[in-house]
Amino acid sequence: MKKALVLGAGGFIGHHMVRQLKKENFWVRGVDQKYPEFSDIEADDFVMGDLTDIEFCRRVVDQRFDEVYQFAADMGGAGYIFTGENDAAIMHNSALINLHILRACYERNSKNIFYSSSACIYPEHNQLDPLTPDCRESTAYPANPDSEYGWEKLFSERLYLSYARNYGFRVRIGRYHNIFGPEGTWAGGREKAPAAICRKVAQLPASGGIVDIWGDGSQTRSFLFIDECIEGTLRVMRSPHQGPFNIGSSEMVTINQLVGMVGELSQKAVAINNIAGPEGVRGRNSENSLIMETIGWSPSAPLNDGLKRTYEWIATEVDKNHNKSQLV
Repeated sequence: MKKALVLGAGGFIGHHMVRQLKKENFWVRGVDQKYPEFSDIEADDFVMGDLTDIEFCRRVVDQRFDEVYQFAADMGGAGYIFTGENDAAIMHNSALINLHILRACYERNSKNIFYSSSACIYPEHNQLDPLTPDCRESTAYPANPDSEYGWEKLFSERLYLSYARNYGFRVRIGRYHNIFGPEGTWAGGREKAPAAICRKVAQLPASGGIVDIWGDGSQTRSFLFIDECIEGTLRVMRSPHQGPFNIGSSEMVTINQLVGMVGELSQKAVAINNIAGPEGVRGRNSENSLIMETIGWSPSAPLNDGLKRTYEWIATEVDKNHNKSQLV
């Protein structure tokens, strides 16, 4: 039986990856500081602890794994990444995780590893026009990410590639573009835009109401549903090509349009109140030519399909929490 190690298995993408690997009959060890928030542990073995600790990393990488998936990071949505208040923690914690995991994997000859990078590595000056962002993989340098989160991700890409060159690691890198879906964080300050908007709309009365949106709402993004993220990750991991590759949808929308889509799904009359707040770059969209030409795959599901499933799930969670508060 093949064995897989999933780091960050208590998080959104990691938990979904554990689920998929179990369907493929892997023995899976999951590692995180927390258990999955919205469903039971599905890993064969789940180890709880701090991956910034080298001795803990050595304990969880105690054997050779056939596949290692590195999703663990100090991260969150715009409200966490772009305020500047968490920059030191983001850079320090994520860098230590990657440094220590690579060392532990090297010591156990566990060298087949996927690293989850981010579209946040792309230069800010290529994303100033919301209608024509340039996020081709080849544009990463000269480097100029818009956040410390992006700088750390770019550093770690180079770290993994140096282990590939110097120590014979088989490294695969995917740059994720705004992954969303059921069982993702939807409240608390670290949620991404689709989850935050779904929550705000779900909390409105049946007749509708007003939701606050940071910025003027004309900033653009693309959003990738979790099922296609997992498929793209596995295709990159098991391909003969190292990457980095964009793993994201090329269906670009403004944030105001995203609100309108969720409003239609909810069948509520939703109005927008644009307010000051962290919003990141003006435009970002996944450019999928390279992954299509090299691997023969790119995401194809319409954004609205994933939004429907996500809104329905978050609306149910909102109702659950409301009912709990009514009982207190």
